[in-house]
Amino acid sequence: MTIKPGAFRFNTDSMKLEIFRGSANYEGTASMAGIGTLAAGQWEEIQATSPEVQTGGTRGLFVGGRSGGNGRDIMDFINIASTGNSTTFGTLTEAKRVPLNASSRTRGIVAGGLNSAYTTNIDRFTFASTGSAVDTTDDLTVLRAFGAGVSNSTRGIFIGGSNSPGLVNTIDYYAIDSGGDAQDFGDLSAIRNTMSACQSSTRGISLAGNEPAGRVTTIEYITISTLGNSAFFGDITTATSGSGTGSNAVRGVCGGGGSPSYTNVIEYITLASLGNAVDFGDLTQARITTQSVCSSPTRCCWGGGEITPGNTSSSTIDYVQIMSTGNAIDFGDMTSNYEGSGLSNGHGGL
Repeated sequence: MTIKPGAFRFNTDSMKLEIFRGSANYEGTASMAGIGTLAAGQWEEIQATSPEVQTGGTRGLFVGGRSGGNGRDIMDFINIASTGNSTTFGTLTEAKRVPLNASSRTRGIVAGGLNSAYTTNIDRFTFASTGSAVDTTDDLTVLRAFGAGVSNSTRGIFIGGSNSPGLVNTIDYYAIDSGGDAQDFGDLSAIRNTMSACQSSTRGISLAGNEPAGRVTTIEYITISTLGNSAFFGDITTATSGSGTGSNAVRGVCGGGGSPSYTNVIEYITLASLGNAVDFGDLTQARITTQSVCSSPTRCCWGGGEITPGNTSSSTIDYVQIMSTGNAIDFGDMTSNYEGSGLSNGHGGL
């Protein structure tokens, strides 16, 4: 049977309604039974729940951070639909700087990080409650921090970073609900850290970062449900590291970073396409180490960051409306100022 994008079916195995998607220039056909690549068309589950049903709103968390030269075990949260200061959620099982994160509608995953040493530890928590994270006893495949995480509703992907020998190009994947140690997914095109990342339900996107030769403009992508190495997507305008990126299902927005002076520039990409980033507006402050980013279907929030060299930090939370363009607006303040990371139960992968 011939099928075109936009068709619906009821999957009797998963008991879920699905829609058939293809690329923008799709001209092919596919069988009702098959699941192909996006270029050839593929079936995707239609989500029937929302974080509003489960938590009263999309929750964004800022986890970890830096105090002097040490990590912090802090977990703060905000309701992304509102404005105001962050509120204490609980604590991580260990203090850490810039861990890698993934999340579903219900569960958050905090992996790796750096305190006195790098770790492979994976913590989990439940968005709907408050309280301390639980040690899963699961591990990443390599020690690391200063990488990036993306996820859909079932799988978390941890990308790049650094550890005591140097930078890594490792990509791991992790089953958010069932757990178990992370498994090898593939590799970035180069060893790289201090990148940022965002996602749709099908794609994970890594933006910019630092390589041995210096900062880069590179944007790469993976298909979350598969295995394999990353592929070239495009470039951001200026080589930078330590920026922060969030997304809804359509658009990713990347702000801040060092290039080498600190920047307040926000750019955006369209997740389903390929191409270079486009100017969006500006953050309220130029800042670096802004990986504390969380997003909902409508908003992206940046928390804290370093605003001048020498660890002078900001507690400011900014936000933008993702599908608009323009400058960021002040949201409130956070308690973990910089070298933490962010995640939410309403990002573009869900």
